[in-house]
Amino acid sequence: MNASSIAASGVTAAMARFEQSAVRMSQGGSLDNIAGELVEQTQAKVAVAANIAVLKSVNETTGRLLDLFA
Repeated sequence: MNASSIAASGVTAAMARFEQSAVRMSQGGSLDNIAGELVEQTQAKVAVAANIAVLKSVNETTGRLLDLFA
C-alpha cells in the first residue's frame, strides 16, 4: 500500500467512527455517555485532519517530483 491509500482509508475509518458516535449520541443516554461520545467525535475529527494532512503532503511531494523529472 502507498501513503495515499493508507491516508484515504484513515479518513474513511475516522468518518465512520464519527458517524457511529453521532448515532449513539442521538439515541440519548447519560451525561457520562454523552461526554464519552464527544471525546470520540473529537478524536475522529483529529484523525480526519491528520490523514488529510498526509494526503496533502503526498500530493505536494508527488508534484515536486514530477517537476524535477519534467
